[in-house]
Amino acid sequence: MNPFEKIFNYQLLTRLEDTGTFVVTAHERSWLKTMLEHPEANEAFTANTLLKLKQMLSTDIFMDTSEYLIEKARSQEKHVYHPLLRPLRRLISDRKGMKISFIVKDGRKNVEQRGFPYKLEYSMVKREWYLLWFHMRHRAFMSTKIDQITSFSEQPISPETAEQILEKLSLIQHARKTEVYIEVVRDYNQELSRIMYAFSCFEKAVDYDEEQDKYHVRIRLLRDEYEFLLSKIRFLGKRVRVIKGDYLKKRMLEASTKTLARYGIEAMQPEPIES
Repeated sequence: MNPFEKIFNYQLLTRLEDTGTFVVTAHERSWLKTMLEHPEANEAFTANTLLKLKQMLSTDIFMDTSEYLIEKARSQEKHVYHPLLRPLRRLISDRKGMKISFIVKDGRKNVEQRGFPYKLEYSMVKREWYLLWFHMRHRAFMSTKIDQITSFSEQPISPETAEQILEKLSLIQHARKTEVYIEVVRDYNQELSRIMYAFSCFEKAVDYDEEQDKYHVRIRLLRDEYEFLLSKIRFLGKRVRVIKGDYLKKRMLEASTKTLARYGIEAMQPEPIES
């Protein structure tokens, strides 16, 4: 496949995403069919949705991993799907307000705090669900573990107020975002689809330098997303390199230096990283 075909395919997929069309491969369909057999799938989906998905995937095969995957000493996971996710997600999609009661770190209980929920987030590190919401009284953005929520109820909120909160959130997030430039090593241009898939969850743009036959990926992200981006860069290995983003460069240099030190190889010392 030549570079222009790659660019066309990427643009085509991007336009499909913009229209709400979700494209899946046969491999992904098999994975989904396998995941629907998980015990918590019955909680994650309504009975009608689960039945419809299974009917759509009836001709696909299950993904059998028993022969080549062995799970050992996994970390404890409190819940894959929490029963509060569905009603909270409905509040968010309907742009409704709420009164929420929850427990804080020292064991105190905050009762019936008025708020506006806007996002559900899952921490891959802590393996826990979080509710992100706006505290109406304190005018502050909050993050609460779903496990710490004792109760909540729907409360009316005007569309104007909801729009103002979301606009304020958007401005804050935009101000906190930084831009990182990542270059695809030319020898791996043929793996562009795989590389772009690794960065698919980030806000990004792709530039192609025809003279040098190089792709550059511009990623905009928040500071707290750096660790996740680093994991993707490490996963891609020598296929990519960071060309703009001092913090990421230092972290990659620090990791490489420690790796070389294990084998008794000296390397230039990285500068201290500011937190």
